Amino acid sequence: MDNQKILPAAIDLPLNPKVLEEVILKAKDWALMHGVCMRSKTNFNTDSLQFAPFVLTPSLYPRKEFEKAVNLQTILNELIHKVAHDTEFLRDTLAGTIQVDEFTANLFKIYETVLAEGITQILTLGLLRSDYFNTTNNNILQVEFNTIASSFGGISSKFRLFHSYILNELGHNDKIKNLPENNALSGLCDAMVEAWNIIGNTKAAILFIIEDVTYNICDQRFHEFQIRENYPHVKVIRKTLTDVFNTGVLGSNKELIVDGIVCSVVYFRAGYEPGHYHSQNEWSSRLMIERSSAIKCPSIHYHLAGTKKVQQALAKKGILKRFLTDEEEITRVKEIFTGLYSLDKEEGGDQVVDMVLKNPEGYVMKPQREGGGNNIYGSDIPEALTTMSEEERSAYIVMDRIFPPISRSYMIRPGAQGAPTIVDLVSELGIFGAIIGTKEKILYNRQVGHMLRTKGSSANEGGVAAGMGALDSPYLFD
Repeated sequence: MDNQKILPAAIDLPLNPKVLEEVILKAKDWALMHGVCMRSKTNFNTDSLQFAPFVLTPSLYPRKEFEKAVNLQTILNELIHKVAHDTEFLRDTLAGTIQVDEFTANLFKIYETVLAEGITQILTLGLLRSDYFNTTNNNILQVEFNTIASSFGGISSKFRLFHSYILNELGHNDKIKNLPENNALSGLCDAMVEAWNIIGNTKAAILFIIEDVTYNICDQRFHEFQIRENYPHVKVIRKTLTDVFNTGVLGSNKELIVDGIVCSVVYFRAGYEPGHYHSQNEWSSRLMIERSSAIKCPSIHYHLAGTKKVQQALAKKGILKRFLTDEEEITRVKEIFTGLYSLDKEEGGDQVVDMVLKNPEGYVMKPQREGGGNNIYGSDIPEALTTMSEEERSAYIVMDRIFPPISRSYMIRPGAQGAPTIVDLVSELGIFGAIIGTKEKILYNRQVGHMLRTKGSSANEGGVAAGMGALDSPYLFD
């Protein structure tokens, strides 16, 4: 889009080539020495790390909108909590999706199974992240809401220190005050331990469900090490869904026992995409965990509440009143919703297709998937829509495409050759929340921190773990 607003940089750019070269070397070493790292996807080795892609100078973000997102998080936590516990709403909203999307259908099957049997553990733990683009008019719009494996709380918590160091090295110590505090890691871990305390079994562990191969290892381990350092009496174990199938059982009181260890809290860092379920065994593990008395993060109903279809349904006129009673809160939530449209024939999908085909650049098609790399943008949409059956099409939703203002800086990636140049960037703000409760009662509800992911303005996907984005800090301005 040609008329995107361009924000000034936090400091005067370009940097002198010699200064740039020196500060990049320092920045890379700082990242490596503080765990701002990932494992290489091209050269995977458990003995080595490479720094995670980062933006050298922090990106401008309007203070008012940042604070709006922060202050809204506990309301969004409550909203998703209530959505997750509304069986009728989940059934109605996902009825069409489970006909056409096998993955969502498998999740739903587990949900219906535990509902029929009676849910063993009525408490749920939500570690959530609401993602926003700022618009050229300086108001935030929600991109998505993550209810499973909401990542980068660990590494992002290091970024205020990282950018403070860079600004200081470049002689801009006076600007550090505009980098907001970020305690995402401690906030997320405190909530896990709070859930562990509620169960009250001092011999039990917190179980992290992980992928077979973990590239985003530092972010995950930071959560584990934070718990072990601050709560040394709380054991943490890491297992794949396959491990749980091989060594997991339910005890006489439906306690989850994995490899001989009782697990009272289960934190999913995997299980959000089909590739994590190699066979029926992994689905059996997910069902066993769901049947157990452990507190799940997320429970199966929380996982379903995070689907794009639910996001689209919540934006429909009058729906928020079903979940929120305070009119002012409803208005505040409505303000962050962008245009979201169903492609189901019964819900006016044909008209939506006509609308999108007239101006495909103004829209994004999103499936019911987490993990990045799955969306269809702009000029790719017509071909997708014309080759899909009506049934296939209804597995997607359509969203107004948001064109955020552009910032400019240097994006530093591992293995890049030569001196970096200044590039046009757009940023996505994520706000983390933590909530614990039952259908009837919320026991714990907090906003706990933030992250900023930045990508080239021409890149469609911005996932850092998926390879397109870079980690960043918001530099607040009035």
